[in-house]
Amino acid sequence: MGWGCRLPINIPRLKSTKSFISPCLMGIFLGLVVGGCGDRGTNSSSKKDVEITLVSFAVTKTAHEAIIPKFVEKWQEEHGQRVIFKQSYGGSGSQTRAVIDGLPADVVHLALGLDTKKIEKAGLIQPDWEKEAPNNAIVSQSVAALVTRGGNPKNINTWADLSREDVKLITADPKTSGVARWNFLTLWNSVIRTGGDEAKAKEFVSQVYKNVPILTKDARESTDAFFKQGQGDALINYENEIILAQENGVKVNYTVPDVNISIDNPIAVVDKNVDKHNNREVVEAFVQFLFTPQAQEEFAKVGFRPVNNRVAKTKPFVDKYPPVKTLSTVKDLGGWDSVQKKFFDDGALFDQIQAQGK
Repeated sequence: MGWGCRLPINIPRLKSTKSFISPCLMGIFLGLVVGGCGDRGTNSSSKKDVEITLVSFAVTKTAHEAIIPKFVEKWQEEHGQRVIFKQSYGGSGSQTRAVIDGLPADVVHLALGLDTKKIEKAGLIQPDWEKEAPNNAIVSQSVAALVTRGGNPKNINTWADLSREDVKLITADPKTSGVARWNFLTLWNSVIRTGGDEAKAKEFVSQVYKNVPILTKDARESTDAFFKQGQGDALINYENEIILAQENGVKVNYTVPDVNISIDNPIAVVDKNVDKHNNREVVEAFVQFLFTPQAQEEFAKVGFRPVNNRVAKTKPFVDKYPPVKTLSTVKDLGGWDSVQKKFFDDGALFDQIQAQGK
């Protein structure tokens, strides 16, 4: 039976919790054919169709859906072979667990290097995966934005303002939210990079979290609490989320403070699955394609700061993404393994801060 010119949707059947896809991903994993029209068995090329399963965090969906057809066309022209993509989008933590549980990802594009490392530790990704792609495998990038009420009635302009007693901050719980971990690190880094020591940083962050009326489960709940429920005076969010909201007609009052942290999202080949699927050549080519100007322009259009210098220097994006004066990375704080152990493991610094605040 031919597909005609329709895009078929393939949703794996889950017969039990032992199925290859985690139950939390039911309804998220979508098979999307991107290529030519016509029967799969009647490709004009003598080469057999090849499939790629891309698993990514939710806010990259718009960019990837613009990028994938460009890659498919390029590969068809150069190799005479049709590439069929299956895509899955969701929270980075949920996606990570799903891949570890059996979701057959060939490529993972996640919000945190820590999430990718979890897949590595599960034996699915080879060590040193960061060296297998340009830019240490960081394919999309953002910074933290400070969102305030219209007109900024409480004059909140810097991270330091969040420690004031008259300010209520809305943020998620770093124990359950990847975005919230970036938020925590942004606050900590703002003290360290302006001359404060770790004692000062702990004091500051402790005061800020005393001003958080409720820690939401994830970033989406934080956004809803701030915008829909009217809670709080300020919200920390990704710059790309704010830009995307503005492009969708939402009015947002925000600033990008001069002392900030680079929110780096890595890409990685899931080696164990790729070896099983025998599609390494096309998967690695797709990863490389994501760093090209063609692909980086699509990321930049939806709010991500381009990692390709050529794209970053073009006028639309120079104006859209003004440089940040003091920009740190997770590596400056010791890398994800160190950061997780120091701040977010059970009994680590965040738990200590929460216990003091009770």
